[in-house]
Amino acid sequence: MKANFRPHAALAVLALSAALAGCGQRAAEEPIIPSTPLRAVDTPPPEYPLEIGCDQVGGKVVLQLTVGPEGKPTRAHVMTGSGIPALDAAATKGVQRWRFEAATRNGKPVSTDIQVPVTFHAPTERPEHCGQAVSAR
Repeated sequence: MKANFRPHAALAVLALSAALAGCGQRAAEEPIIPSTPLRAVDTPPPEYPLEIGCDQVGGKVVLQLTVGPEGKPTRAHVMTGSGIPALDAAATKGVQRWRFEAATRNGKPVSTDIQVPVTFHAPTERPEHCGQAVSAR
């Protein structure tokens, strides 16, 4: 009696067996490292611009901020301005001092884009130089 042997089918079964066996070993060798989110470490409020202190105005600026793998802002873009250029500029400059713990993917730090609102309130007391400007008029 002649055996019914198909060499291609046998090779396919062996290849599939080897691939499946390798999958189990690979998962054991390379553990899955969970991702971590961006975390603020030091985010002091930006300084209120002195040049508009006498105007007694406040406002809100929304920035698109890119935080690099080192945890430092690498880009700040005004998404929604306050309508007061000095406040927008102060917000953009102020966030450059902020520090973060970078987000991670597969255990490695990565860049992250976030939106941050920066709210400015008018000074509670008028600066001393404001009275001088009024009396000089």
